[in-house]
Amino acid sequence: MADPNLVNSGVSDDVTVDGVPFRIDVYRLEDDPAWTVEVTDEAGASSVLDETFDTDQATFDFALAEIQSEGGKAFRDGSDNVVPFRR
Repeated sequence: MADPNLVNSGVSDDVTVDGVPFRIDVYRLEDDPAWTVEVTDEAGASSVLDETFDTDQATFDFALAEIQSEGGKAFRDGSDNVVPFRR
């Protein structure tokens, strides 16, 4: 049996917080209604949220709020300053 396809949401977008650019990708598996998110910084380091959401917009809004809450620089790739999503 083939692996399910990824469904990418149209709410996925590039954002800048505190002068730091990020890509917020919201997606789900084609056979699963729950949405999840991956946030990637300008260096290509990414954080994937374990929690899932009922809607793609709620997923995007949560990720953006987390970045804004912690500050863009806190999510930058680095040895001591990466802040993971809360679980």
